[in-house]
Amino acid sequence: MSDKKLNDIDLTGYEQIEVLGAREHNLKNIDAIIPRNKLVVITGISGSGKSSLAFDTIYAEGQRRYMESFSAYARSFIGNMERPDVDKINGLSPVISIEQKTTSKNPRSTVGTTTEIYDFLRLFYARAGEAFSYITGNRMVKQTQDQIIDQILQQFENQKVILLAPIVKGRKGHYRELFVQIAKLGFTKVRVDGEILDINPKMQLDRYKIHDIEIVIDRVVPKIEDRYRLSQSVGIALKQGKGSMMLLDSNNQTQYFSQNLTDPESGISYEDPSPNSFSFNSPYGACPTCNGLGTIEEITEESIMPDRSLSITRGGIAPLGEYRDLWIFKQIEVILKAYKSNISTPIEKIPEEALKTILYGSETPLPVPSKKYPGTEWNSTFEGVITFLKRQQDSDNDKIQEWVRDFLVIKTCPDCEGQRLKKESLHFKIAQRNIAELAEMDIRELSEWFTDLETRLSDRQNVIAKEILKEIRKRIGFLMGIGLDYLTLNRPLRTLSGGESQRIRLATQIGTQLVGVLYIMDEPSIGLHQRDNVKLIQALKDLRDLGNTVLVVEHDKDMMLESDYILDIGPGAGRHGGTIVGKGTPKEFIENRSITSDYLSGRSKIEIPAERRKGNGKFLVIKGATGHNLKNVTLKLPLGKMICVTGVSGSGKSSLIHETLFPVLNKHFYNAKREPLSHKAIEGLEHLDKVIEVDQSPIGRTPRSNPATYTGMFSEIRTLFAELPEAKIRGYKPGRFSFNVKGGRCEDCEGAGMKKIEMEFLPDVHVACETCKGKRFNRETLEVRYKGKSIADVLDMTVEQAVEFFESIPKINRKVQILNEVGLGYITLGQHATTLSGGEAQRVKLAEELSKKDTGKTIYILDEPTTGLHFRDIQKLLEVLQKLADKGNTVLIIEHNLDVIKVADHIIDVGPEGGSKGGTIVGEGTPEQVAMVKGSYTGYFLKEELKN
Repeated sequence: MSDKKLNDIDLTGYEQIEVLGAREHNLKNIDAIIPRNKLVVITGISGSGKSSLAFDTIYAEGQRRYMESFSAYARSFIGNMERPDVDKINGLSPVISIEQKTTSKNPRSTVGTTTEIYDFLRLFYARAGEAFSYITGNRMVKQTQDQIIDQILQQFENQKVILLAPIVKGRKGHYRELFVQIAKLGFTKVRVDGEILDINPKMQLDRYKIHDIEIVIDRVVPKIEDRYRLSQSVGIALKQGKGSMMLLDSNNQTQYFSQNLTDPESGISYEDPSPNSFSFNSPYGACPTCNGLGTIEEITEESIMPDRSLSITRGGIAPLGEYRDLWIFKQIEVILKAYKSNISTPIEKIPEEALKTILYGSETPLPVPSKKYPGTEWNSTFEGVITFLKRQQDSDNDKIQEWVRDFLVIKTCPDCEGQRLKKESLHFKIAQRNIAELAEMDIRELSEWFTDLETRLSDRQNVIAKEILKEIRKRIGFLMGIGLDYLTLNRPLRTLSGGESQRIRLATQIGTQLVGVLYIMDEPSIGLHQRDNVKLIQALKDLRDLGNTVLVVEHDKDMMLESDYILDIGPGAGRHGGTIVGKGTPKEFIENRSITSDYLSGRSKIEIPAERRKGNGKFLVIKGATGHNLKNVTLKLPLGKMICVTGVSGSGKSSLIHETLFPVLNKHFYNAKREPLSHKAIEGLEHLDKVIEVDQSPIGRTPRSNPATYTGMFSEIRTLFAELPEAKIRGYKPGRFSFNVKGGRCEDCEGAGMKKIEMEFLPDVHVACETCKGKRFNRETLEVRYKGKSIADVLDMTVEQAVEFFESIPKINRKVQILNEVGLGYITLGQHATTLSGGEAQRVKLAEELSKKDTGKTIYILDEPTTGLHFRDIQKLLEVLQKLADKGNTVLIIEHNLDVIKVADHIIDVGPEGGSKGGTIVGEGTPEQVAMVKGSYTGYFLKEELKN
């Protein structure tokens, strides 16, 4: 048997993965053959059943088999996983799934910790770092007892010196018991705050002052012939000083010696470093002020008094609200009266001292006139508004905590300046850099810093660093190889897009060098510029070449053409899908006619409009944007057009649109609290009257949220059911048909349709409710029917079915129709929000916004709306967006997909690179104009696209 043949067969003896009789979700009893050790793409229109085959069948079975390998005792804690609805799967290797939804929300998870680069850096600094004093900047010295004796003999020979053992440094206390203990050890003198004193019975110090105390060990004149005596005294001094000692010379100058890392000038010492000393997740390394987060939450005067032109009566102090007959307002009146002011005075005109008392309180009792007993006064101290809010932060009441959170401002930690580590850890350096400085570099810079690092290290450091550097460079190489060179190691994982976090996990997997594994990925090309797509495809091929099978659910044209095998699920979505409509190598696949192969071969394509919109001649301009990596950018948006913001990953698109433009508009139109990134000015707000952002965040985090509730359609459906004769006879109101309130819902599962089983150390599992069988409602409610369908049947309908079903109810039909238009005809009205992908959630939001009346002066901001969309669905979505722009609205899209970019009226290309080398506008204008811009990566690929 040839080597190639051996490589294609796993230990089970199968040359391929055979899925027989798959019926999960909408799959129609299909048989699928997937070649082993190949890059295989599963494609098909949105909702056709790709994920049902890849994740809910193949991955679920792989996971179940892994669980079955546990002992019966272990499984008693975990429980058994349900077998997917499939007859048989042969040749299944161990399965690893890399999905988009698994991004950690923990602020402590960073790019560095996830890729393990930061863990190797911690080890590097713990073993090879050089310590410097945070007071003087001197190199910290660590000496043996013999080295200390030699230095004393060399420096202070024939001089009178006093050897001291430091035991208290910079602490308050009377230290009566300490002096008794010192006397019991046989010592007669101590040096207290620079003065040598005899130890007396009942000796004590001022307990409220800060003291330094050292034991006087010996008065000696160092001589070589008296080395024995000196070594005895030094040994006692080091023992009593716990590894440190001091020497007082004849000029009353002190010098420090230590067996620990010590600054000879100031005397401060560090503990020996360990990897934990450089971890912001460990108490040994984390900054004590921010607990290693790099930021602190603070209640500021600005957050509780946003508008100082208001008076206290009119709600100038936000937590208090407008004036009411409350005790706190009476107290404030008394405070202001003392400063010849009152609560109707604008805050900006209240004396600063009075304001400080109102905010931070006063110990002086306030004489507040009694309403109940006229002529008498109540004397009480005033706590202060900010002091009170800080106390409420620790409240057990969730509502109070939420209320206080409104006035919290996130600020960079003043102690570590956002570097997360304690000051000692930040003063260990390698080649003049501390670990936090490396974590702040983007991967590209970091790679350059590690190039030829050996030439900047000592021989000892090079011996230690050899293996560590190999691992770090390997991982940095993987990140650069998949186009993530613009990220920094300290970037929190929760700030990454689904595609970025997926590619980081991909880089980590490549680093593990596993063989014989089946990797299943969910659209890894999301959020990736065409330029970096090549790198991603190469990374997947490398994973394959190690001896793994790589299964990718994907819509990307390049990925399909570069794959070894394509499996097309279709022909339609939902109940119209679930069958295999095409398979084979890319060459074979293109020759077989299917919707996907038509687009892949160019037989079908998204047409470029004959004419670009001219817009309404008005502009929205943001000047001087400098947030994150933006370099004093001026963004000029022509209104009344469909505009695409493009650029390589990390170039600054999100910083410019989501974090600068949108918060500015949101604050202007809706008085939102989120602060935009730094910018100088904005012009043209008067030309708009509404902003709508449609991003990929979930429409709900619990199974109670669904498309029907999110779009408001469910309220109309409940009203319809309540108007039915049967409902009126029974006295049912709309609330009876809600699964969120008592009455009509199933009380066993409280209307969730499923029960949550807590799995201790594993993710929670949801199982269908045994009482209502997942229908959510009780039997009486389900007896009320409209056109033969109960309320539960309506929630189980697909959007496509609902269009016909509610044809005669305009209010409901309009909303269902729009969901269908944005390509969501296959989802059910009651589909749990937790099961929707980012792209689906985004289109549900888009449909909800489209069902509202537009004004013609609205600006819509969309973040990669093509996520998870097939070519045909993109065409549908573009038709909807074009309609919006035709009505005079402005549609602003952040996008990498060339099919969308080429049909835009105006393009703003940000770049040229990602990270620190991005942040400028490299080209703007029509697609034809941007295609001619030299140095624009988008322009380069667009030029090719416009030729086709």
